[in-house]
Amino acid sequence: MSFNSIQFALFLPIVFLLYWLVFDKLIEKSRYQLQMQNAFVVLASYVFYGWWNKHFLVLIFFTSFSSWLSGLLIENAKTSKASKTWMVVNVVVNISILAFFKYYNFFITEFCQAFHFQSNKALLKVILPAGISFYTFQAVSYSVDVYRKKTEATRDILAFFAFISFFPQLVAGPIERATNLLPQFLRKREFDQQQATDGMRQFLWGLFKKTVVADNCALHVSSVFYWSSRTVIPGSDLLLAAVLFSFQIYADFSGYSDMAIGTSKLFGVKLMQNFKFPYFSRDMAEFWRRWHISLNSWFRDYVYIPLGGSRVKKPIVVRNIFVVFLLSAMWHGAGLNYILWGIYHALLLVLLFLLGRNRRNLDVVSSGRLLPNLKETGQMIGTFMLVTFGWIAFRSDNLHFFFNYVSGMAQRGTLRATYRFFIQSDMWPINLFICIMLAVEWLQRDKEFGLDIQFIKYGWIRWAVYLAVSVMIIMVGGLPEPFVYFQF
Repeated sequence: MSFNSIQFALFLPIVFLLYWLVFDKLIEKSRYQLQMQNAFVVLASYVFYGWWNKHFLVLIFFTSFSSWLSGLLIENAKTSKASKTWMVVNVVVNISILAFFKYYNFFITEFCQAFHFQSNKALLKVILPAGISFYTFQAVSYSVDVYRKKTEATRDILAFFAFISFFPQLVAGPIERATNLLPQFLRKREFDQQQATDGMRQFLWGLFKKTVVADNCALHVSSVFYWSSRTVIPGSDLLLAAVLFSFQIYADFSGYSDMAIGTSKLFGVKLMQNFKFPYFSRDMAEFWRRWHISLNSWFRDYVYIPLGGSRVKKPIVVRNIFVVFLLSAMWHGAGLNYILWGIYHALLLVLLFLLGRNRRNLDVVSSGRLLPNLKETGQMIGTFMLVTFGWIAFRSDNLHFFFNYVSGMAQRGTLRATYRFFIQSDMWPINLFICIMLAVEWLQRDKEFGLDIQFIKYGWIRWAVYLAVSVMIIMVGGLPEPFVYFQF
């Protein structure tokens, strides 16, 4: 079930009404109210996920139960060695399940090609369960945090199952921590009209980014990437498709995060911010502090810092950066194109680190000013171009495709893409939609999301904005496309 589907449009109000009217008001005096409310969250989440494929519900159940049990075993272990053993067992088991579904066919294929074996008999028809990378990392972090004594193991199995399977963020994050999300299922939640209204605003903005920007970009991007391996396409079209994919993947993924966070607020739950307007970054280090924050902070806390972080000798720091980005690449997918994408970004971060510029630009760009200065504009454009080049590898089917695509861009006249983007009539709608998104988010760059406009004094102005956004979603939304990060 997808946020931009008719099914979800029916599912959400039903769950919302049952959650607050039946499992809150009608059983308000029951001593089991919280447990029943959490049980309903788990049931609704399993229906939400099972709508896609009910057979994989057993994986979520196993991950939830094994991680809940491991937390108790870790906390109650009589020795630190036993505690560490239970932690390692749960991490290895869950990561092994993830690795099997994501990498089995990839490694079998690569091995057979390397030694000239036939791989057909060894390959399995493995379907990657939606969201497995997200909820696995969430479960693993719980075991590690209990072992590190950053959080206490919970005996409330319903609250823990709700923590792992909470449907707004189950399929594509944000990847939550037990220290933030689990306590919210261990205490009574009260309906907050202001929070719910804020959630609806954020959901609306996320839906706009997904349907109006991402889905319209996807139509052009998919066509160019498909035909580029089958016929000769002008370099300007290849460059334009790469730029549009940059906007597609941002609007798609940050749009999902906005909808997930907004939906959570309707149920009295606060999720972490996952994007902080990364395309306004002035260097690559700032970009990675603002892009997919929940995943990058996960790798920081559970990989980078345990390896020594940046408080060790420079060669070790360089190693740590490469380890993080290689693991991030593998998390995203089984393919050498992802490895190339990870190495590319690691090199850019290492360069900034060696130059001592990786901790600059910690503030909001052009803070207190309407427009950026010339230097900031150049920095943002340069960073965007570096990111866009990396996205070509990310979007490619394999390394051969990537190198052919890049060589195809290296033609005379490639920069005509600029002309096409701003002038040619068939690009006007997409151009307009992207400009609206960027303009709104630029004005709101110090806020949590684009439609965070409760500061506007006059209610009629706010409602006019909501109406305009809604009309655009209905009238010019593109053909529904799967969320990009559902494949991870």
